[in-house]
Amino acid sequence: MKLPSAVTGYGAEGDTDKLPMAIAARPDGGSWLAWLGTNGKVYLGHLGCDDKLTGTPTGFTGIDLQDVQADKDGGVLLLTRKGDCGDTPLCGGTSSPCNTTHLIRFDTSGKLVWERQVTNLTSSRAGYDDGARFTWWYQHHGRLATDGKTFAAYFGVAITVRNGSCSDIHEGDRMQVVSAGGALVSGHKDAFEVGCSHAWTSRIVWDPRTGHYVTVCATDNNCRIARPNPYRTVAAGTCDGTLFGGDLVLAKSSGYWTAWSQGGKTRLEHFTSAKSDKTVSTGAATSHPHLVTYGTGRMLLTWQSGSAIAAQAYDSGTGKTAGAKFTIAAKDHNYTAFKAYPDGSVAYPAAGSSGSSVTIARVLPLS
Repeated sequence: MKLPSAVTGYGAEGDTDKLPMAIAARPDGGSWLAWLGTNGKVYLGHLGCDDKLTGTPTGFTGIDLQDVQADKDGGVLLLTRKGDCGDTPLCGGTSSPCNTTHLIRFDTSGKLVWERQVTNLTSSRAGYDDGARFTWWYQHHGRLATDGKTFAAYFGVAITVRNGSCSDIHEGDRMQVVSAGGALVSGHKDAFEVGCSHAWTSRIVWDPRTGHYVTVCATDNNCRIARPNPYRTVAAGTCDGTLFGGDLVLAKSSGYWTAWSQGGKTRLEHFTSAKSDKTVSTGAATSHPHLVTYGTGRMLLTWQSGSAIAAQAYDSGTGKTAGAKFTIAAKDHNYTAFKAYPDGSVAYPAAGSSGSSVTIARVLPLS
C-alpha cells in the first residue's frame, strides 16, 4: 500500500533507532496506522476493514513515534518532540538530545483533541536540571494501554541527578496515566516516576479482572525480566547483551504471559503477581519475539525467519501449542508490535516495497 509521505526508520532496528510504524485496532474493525515521516511529522491514517488507506492522513509535530491506541472516540498517539537540555554542565560524557514525550488525543476523524507531556520538562526545568525526566537517544521506546477511561504511557526515560556543580544522567523507565480530559492523574496506583533502571523493552497491559495496569521490563538490575515499582522478578536472566523482553498479554483465566529471549532463545513465562509459575521453551530462535492476544483463549508468538515472519499459536491458559507453525510473508521489525482485533484476527504493519509504502500483514482467527 502506497503512503502519501515517506517513512523514517526502514532498515534500522536497534533499540535506540526510530520506530517506523505502529497500528491500532478500531472498534469498527478498521485500523489507525501511524508512521514517522521524514519531515518532523508523525502521520495518522485511517485504514478500512480491507486494510487500505481511506481519506487524508493527519500530521502531528513529532520526531519519533512510540505507539498508537484506539477507542470508540478516536485514540491516542505516543510521540517525541524536540526539547532543551539547558546549560547545566554534565559531570562527564554526553547525553543529548533532551526531548519530551507526549500523549496526543485524536477524535474519530483523526483530528487533535488535546495533548499532554508525560516527561516533565518545563520552561523552568531543562533536561540537565536536577529532577528532570526526559527522552534521549538511548532506550526510549514506549507502549500504550487504556482502561476505557484513562490512558497509560510506559516508556524509557533519562533521569537527571545533580552531583555537586554538575549533573549525571541515568536511564530507567516511567509510567504515567492521563485522564480522558488530558490531565495527568496524580497519585494513580499503577503510575511511577521511575520503575526499572537500567531498563529496556517496556511493556504494559490493562487487566479489567484486577483493575490494574500491569507492566514488565528487561533490566540490568540483577539481569532479569521484572515487574517495576517495586522490583519483582518474573524470570532470571543474564547481562550478556542478549537479554530482551518481548510482549505482555492477559492469560486465559488469571495472570499474564510475557515473551522474552536470552541467547537468541525465546521463552514464554506465565506469572500472576511476580515470579513465573510456568515456563514454555518455544524453540523460536530470535532475540526479539512478538506476542499478541489471538482470538479467544489463544495468543500468537511471532519472530523473524529469514525475510519473513514465523508464527505459532498457543493456548493462553495452558501454554500448549495450538495448530502448526506457519509463515507470514512480511518483513519483521525488532520493536514493532502486532495488535489484536475484535474479530479475533491480528495485524502487523511491515515495511513495503519502497520507503513510502507499507504492507499490512493480517492473520485471521484460528478455527
